[in-house]
Amino acid sequence: MLRFEMLEKRYGSKLIFSGLSHHFTVGCHALQAPNGSGKSTLLSILAGVVPPDQGQVLIAGASLYTEPMRAKAQLAYVPDASPVYPFLTGREFLELVATTKQSQRSTATRTLIMRFGLDAHLDIRFEHMSLGTKKKMMLAAASIGEPAVIIADEPGIAIDDGARQVLIEYFRQAAQRSVVLFSTHDSELAVACGAALIGMPDIAAPTRLQWS
Repeated sequence: MLRFEMLEKRYGSKLIFSGLSHHFTVGCHALQAPNGSGKSTLLSILAGVVPPDQGQVLIAGASLYTEPMRAKAQLAYVPDASPVYPFLTGREFLELVATTKQSQRSTATRTLIMRFGLDAHLDIRFEHMSLGTKKKMMLAAASIGEPAVIIADEPGIAIDDGARQVLIEYFRQAAQRSVVLFSTHDSELAVACGAALIGMPDIAAPTRLQWS
């Protein structure tokens, strides 16, 4: 479902990481590593937001680089920072995601909007939302199109306890049919989501994966 091979990234002369390879199957996976280890950079590469200097990424069998439209149609990404659409309302953002994925807001999406308490924020622009509300809006958007891969960077930060429980239930349910990969410093959240714990050294594979 999510495979990457020999990823390398540099910023100027600084090597962030090299030789990262892994294959994630359906289920929930929590990436835990110290700040500065490159985990956010890795997730942004896997989401197609930042290009690697070397390496390959496959989303549900489609290459992010030779078949980007097909790959991204099967992908949802929740960044740690706010999205790049500050002037969109919540409703416009959800509609944009649905249009991009050629999909409709599903019952699951509408349920998340309700359970996250987002109805009152649908006509508010992102620039006027709190970080927690932005996170919840992006998590709701992640359910659009039933993606094969969901990637989230620190999804538990800035959300209240009620939203945290909704997040846990959403990830546990999504992990029954999708790859859910998220970074977190919160071990309790990872355990509650039923996530397998993985660190950066676990994906620094010295040998090449055999692509099927």
